Amino acid sequence: MTARALERLEALLTGIYDLDIGCRVEDFLVTDRQQLPGECRDAPGDEQLFVSAVGDELCISLYLDPALLERLDRHDPSEQLDQDNLADCWAVLEGVSHFLCVAHHAGYDRPVSRETLEMQAEIDKYVASVALLRRTHPRRFPAELHALLFRRARVDPALAGHHESLYHRASRLAARFCARLEPRVREECRGRDGGWLRELRRFYRLGEAAKRRHIERQPSSVMLGVT
Repeated sequence: MTARALERLEALLTGIYDLDIGCRVEDFLVTDRQQLPGECRDAPGDEQLFVSAVGDELCISLYLDPALLERLDRHDPSEQLDQDNLADCWAVLEGVSHFLCVAHHAGYDRPVSRETLEMQAEIDKYVASVALLRRTHPRRFPAELHALLFRRARVDPALAGHHESLYHRASRLAARFCARLEPRVREECRGRDGGWLRELRRFYRLGEAAKRRHIERQPSSVMLGVT
């Protein structure tokens, strides 16, 4: 199944982080739950990344609901991101983010925790949304985006299961990082070099402990998301 919107969102994230993974999401995409391993077929949600190790090989499958991909192709966020496709866009971005993060760490033979995957996915939703919104309004800073993603969005207990507290921690860490990033984005919107891509790329390549130290060094006003 070819999904244009999926390919464009993957290209957006790999461009933002200057990544060369050496493979494509589409090659690991599953849209039929019956093709998943038996224990995974009943997992809830429109998006799931499944990772397992077989000897020295890492096996990855990204499940995305076909109806989700069809809706996104009809209303491609690469052309216009709005309230009608935002939720679908974030769902696909989460899956793509998980895939890229696992593949990137695997390329350097480094483990990655579930909390880091979830934190990075929240950051990726924010920065990809900023990039998409600036395509149609390059001089407008999307001031409402941080609150929409980190304050109004809620973790679905049915999807999170016993990992609900982990999702909350990951979201708080991502919110702090993105709040710190906002002044750089504002500079870009004013036509000046805010260096937000350099900051993002440097952060992406830090180890897990270094990422947390980087976030925790932020002043309290930024940590609370005050801009």
